[in-house]
Amino acid sequence: MTSNSFLRAARRTVTAGAAALLIAAFTVPSLVSPTAAADGPESVADLAQGLLGAVVNISTSQRVKGTEGPGAVPMPQLPEGSPFQDFFDDFFKNRPGDQGNPSQKVQSLGSGFVVDADEGIVVTNNHVIADADDIEVNFSDGVTLKATLVGTDTKTDVAVLKVDPKGHKLTAVKFGDSSKMRVGDWVMAIGNPFGLGGTVTVGIVSARNRDINSGPYDDFIQTDAAINRGNSGGPLFNSDGEVIGINTAIISPSGGSIGIGFSIPSQLALGVVDQLRQFGETRRGWLGVRIQPVTDDIAESLGMATAKGALVAGIIKGGPVDNGTILAGDVIIKFDGRDVNEMRDLPRVVAESTVGKAVDVVIVRKGVEQTVKVTLGRLEDGEKLASGENGNADQDDGDKAPAVSTASVLGMTVGELNDETRTKFGIAAEVSGVVITEVAKDSAAAERGIQAGEVITEIAQESVATPKDVMDRIGALKEQGRKNALLMLASKTGELRFVTIRMD
Repeated sequence: MTSNSFLRAARRTVTAGAAALLIAAFTVPSLVSPTAAADGPESVADLAQGLLGAVVNISTSQRVKGTEGPGAVPMPQLPEGSPFQDFFDDFFKNRPGDQGNPSQKVQSLGSGFVVDADEGIVVTNNHVIADADDIEVNFSDGVTLKATLVGTDTKTDVAVLKVDPKGHKLTAVKFGDSSKMRVGDWVMAIGNPFGLGGTVTVGIVSARNRDINSGPYDDFIQTDAAINRGNSGGPLFNSDGEVIGINTAIISPSGGSIGIGFSIPSQLALGVVDQLRQFGETRRGWLGVRIQPVTDDIAESLGMATAKGALVAGIIKGGPVDNGTILAGDVIIKFDGRDVNEMRDLPRVVAESTVGKAVDVVIVRKGVEQTVKVTLGRLEDGEKLASGENGNADQDDGDKAPAVSTASVLGMTVGELNDETRTKFGIAAEVSGVVITEVAKDSAAAERGIQAGEVITEIAQESVATPKDVMDRIGALKEQGRKNALLMLASKTGELRFVTIRMD
């Protein structure tokens, strides 16, 4: 089916097995010339017919202990001595299966699609199969097969399943290139809304690069093709029948489709699926930096003409760039040939890169643009490092900053107070805290007369010993709505003074 005939298609929803069938057709005469309208059938039937066999319904079940699960009915509270007490005891406490370890079976439904017919590989959402004890894949011809879990990725909400196709011929679809999709291009969604079975809906790409704060790599395709509960994990097709998205979320006050649905782009999902199939887990690239947005004020203070890129606020201990290649205060504007226009661009392009790959990173350091070479580590190893699982880092609770050797906060670059920095700045042995190694010109810290070589001993009357402590304390104060931070500073000889610094 050509793109032009797909553009002329009537918008329809066809639901198999529904008790009542509702067909709503919406023509788009303003988008189709009279000449084009006369060419070909105004239908997407041929396209849908070739794709329905590859889209599956996924049924999961989970055994939930106790009587507090969904659907559980609590025993009523009866007055002492009530004649109905024995009756309710028999009904609520002595039911089969309640003795010892009562539990109940909870079931849920979702969608998925076959990407490898020979090996029986099925792709869906992680949240569709999360915590499931049993997973079944139901095909459009009525066949049901047990599935095993190959791997999951919570960061992108992707899961890969495997069924044994022996004795059953599967139909597979292939991934397309989501980067070629434009706003206004027609798309088709097929899934299992509300458990009704294979359902086809048609719409357009409403927007690209949507960030809905669901994960670190948000880059969703937004569509108005009807997506409802049960569509999760199903495919979003282009006019050539290629999967350019995995339907995963909707915005809806009522729980039903209001024309705002989101799909994981194939450009992001394909690499994850390949890694899960090959390793059973993801192996993402890792740069080992903490970053923050570049605001207009920050750009001006750094001598940048425009606010772009990702500001390095800290370097992770033991990470790929904990060797001075990249420093706190640098601004990353390009990574491996790809522009970093906003802070959120960097984590995604780094994660999509190969572990161990040597890449060129373009940075702005003190107003001067330069290129450095970095060999990437593995993100999953970095997460263990930050959480202290390897014994070489401080414990981290997941809500605060990981351990860093240097950090950039409030116009200051701070670092560990060790033998090297004591010697460099001539700091007395009895002084403890976090050393200030650099103060940005015209910053709030500079306005307060803070100088390199001074040591931060307390923030808001709580002692600090590492750059991580400084970042955690500043972050906590901002969350409290505080406008200023109270710092106790020690001079090189140990003389103390208090200073307040604006945090806005």
